Amino acid sequence: MATMPHTSSTGQPLAGVGQGARTRAERLAAALDERIHGLAPGEPVGTLESLRAETGLAYATVSEAVRLLRDRGVLEIRPGRGGGLFAADRGPVVRLRHTLLSVADEPGTVADAIELREHLEELIDLGAARHRTGRDVADLRRLLRELRAAPGWDGFMRANWALHERIAAISPNAMARAVYVGTLGHLGTASAHLADDRPATDRPATDRPATDRPATDRPGDDRREAYRAARYQVHADLVEAIADGDEAAVRAAVSAHRTPAP
Repeated sequence: MATMPHTSSTGQPLAGVGQGARTRAERLAAALDERIHGLAPGEPVGTLESLRAETGLAYATVSEAVRLLRDRGVLEIRPGRGGGLFAADRGPVVRLRHTLLSVADEPGTVADAIELREHLEELIDLGAARHRTGRDVADLRRLLRELRAAPGWDGFMRANWALHERIAAISPNAMARAVYVGTLGHLGTASAHLADDRPATDRPATDRPATDRPATDRPGDDRREAYRAARYQVHADLVEAIADGDEAAVRAAVSAHRTPAP
């Protein structure tokens, strides 16, 4: 891993970025969180490129750290000219999301996140079906294509979280959305931990989130590919149900999403 500066371009240290057992993205997110804590809402934090140059980390690692902070509600991403990364206004919904993510080190957190997500899935997806726009549908179909083309199991899971997060963004229920996206933060972090340790295809099924893993171990590339294809189709059906505004089809897709592939 490249050597990282001890201080940021703003003069504040990014302490501990290269140390500890957490993933590099999590360590960077923790260091940036400390920096942001002293900023007022709307103050600039930097850009993806400035953080990459400052830390010497890969673009994908910096992007993952930024996503984690956005999920926690402490960082705002503004696109376009004059855009970049800014300290977010931590309102009550953001504080709720931060509370959810603060229990990340407690035993059973991933299992709890999966259970909570499953209870919210239908509410979130029905909200998306009722309020989707043409732009929303275009985004969902683009993310679905990225899911299909994602390299490896970890890439597939990350594309999966991105798709579900975009679905949640359509839902008008801010409280449910905050909790739901908080669960995705836990699951995405768990996926990153596993990816740092070993290839996804070498992991036992019990390492994978329940609704996105085979019911039993599946040795052999053919079975893994068949399982991935089945999970892709579940998400494709869900996206089309949301696009059509078909609530019965959404409920059927959610039910299929909860059922492990055979």
